Amino acid sequence: MAWNEPGGNGNNQDPWNNGGDRRGGGKKDQGPPDLDEALQKLQEKLNGIFGKGGSKGGGGSGPSAGSSAGLLVVVAVVMLVGWAVMGFYTVDQQERGVVLRLGKYQETVMPGLQWNPPLIDNVITTNVTRVSAYEHRSLMLTEDENIVDVSMTVQYVISDPVNYALKVRDPNVSLQHASESALRHTVGSSEMNSILTAGREVLGSDVKERLQNYMDGYQTGLRITQINIKEAKAPSQVQDAFDDVIKAREDEQRSINQSESYRNGIVPEARGNAQRMKEEANGYRERVVAQAEGDAKRFVSLLTEYQKAPEVTRERLYLDAMETVYANNSKVLVDVEGGNNMMYLPLDKLAESRPRAATSSSSGRLSSSELRDVTNQVIEQLRQRQQSTSREVR
Repeated sequence: MAWNEPGGNGNNQDPWNNGGDRRGGGKKDQGPPDLDEALQKLQEKLNGIFGKGGSKGGGGSGPSAGSSAGLLVVVAVVMLVGWAVMGFYTVDQQERGVVLRLGKYQETVMPGLQWNPPLIDNVITTNVTRVSAYEHRSLMLTEDENIVDVSMTVQYVISDPVNYALKVRDPNVSLQHASESALRHTVGSSEMNSILTAGREVLGSDVKERLQNYMDGYQTGLRITQINIKEAKAPSQVQDAFDDVIKAREDEQRSINQSESYRNGIVPEARGNAQRMKEEANGYRERVVAQAEGDAKRFVSLLTEYQKAPEVTRERLYLDAMETVYANNSKVLVDVEGGNNMMYLPLDKLAESRPRAATSSSSGRLSSSELRDVTNQVIEQLRQRQQSTSREVR
C-alpha cells in the first residue's frame, strides 16, 4: 500500500515527515505542495492579469492577483527597454560593420550610430583604412641553382569587409602562406645576379602582382599596397666569397664606365675636328674659286684697258708689281745695265728717314704712296748714274 493512499497510515510513512512527527509531536504534517494546486494558482494569476474572474471560492485572492500582474508588466517593460538599449552601437569613420542576422549575412553598415536587434543580429566591425604589415624571411633557391637569403615586407589593407569576415576563416594566415609561395615562385624564376644587384624592384613588382592574384582567388578581401624587398644576400656561410664576386663585378663595371667616359670624350672631339677640317676645306675651296674668278674678271677688264692704252697700262702693271715686291722686302739689289757692280739700295734706311708718323706702326711696311715716291727716287738715281757712266765711257 502507498504511503498517501486513503485509509492507510500514510502519515507515519510520509518521507517528508519531520522527526518531531515521528516521535508523536503535535505539529501538522508539512509535505511539498501538490502539483495540481500549483497549476491552479498559476492559472488564477493569469486570469487576473487578463481581467478574468478568479476561481470558485477564490474571491478573497483578487487584490493579490492584481498586484502580481502589475509587477510582471513592469518587469516586462524594463526588460524590453534594456533589450532595445543594448541594440545601439557606433561604427567608427574608419570602420565598416558586417551584420549577420541569425548567422546569415544581412547588410554592411556605414560609419555612424546604428541599431540592430540584440541576440538576433551580430555585427562584425573591420577597419578598412589601417595599413597592416607582415614580414617574411627565408632561404630560397634561384633559377641558376644558387641559394639566397631574402627578407620581404608585405603591406596590405582590408578592401572587402564581407569577404574578410565571412569567406576565409583566417585571412592573415592565408596571406602569410600565399606570400611565401609567391616569393619562392618569383625567386625560383630569377637568377641570383639580378636578385642581388639591380633586380630587387622587378622582384618586388612581380611578387606583388602574383600575391594579389592569390588573394583575389582566395576571396580574402585583402588588397596588397606595397612589397618591399628589404634585403637579398647570400647565406652567411658563403658571404665572404660572394662579397669578393660582387667586388670583382663592381670593378668590371667601373672599368667599363671609365672606358665609356673616355670614348664619349674622344669620339665627339674627333668628329668635331673632322667637321672643322671639312669646313676649312670648303672655305678654302670657296676662297680659291672666288679669287680665281675675280682674277679672271680683273684680267679681262685689264685686257680691255690695255688694248686702249698699252703704254700706260704696261707702266701701271710694272708699278703694281714693284709695289708688291717691295712691300715684303726691306733691301733691294739692282743690276746696273752695262756695269759689273751690283748696287745696293738701303730701302730700310730710306724708310727710317721718313717721318715715323707716316710709317706703319704694326709691321714697318711702306704704304703705297711712300713706296711710289721711293721708286721714283730710285729710278731718278739710276738714270743719273747711267748718264754719268755713259760720259765716263766716252
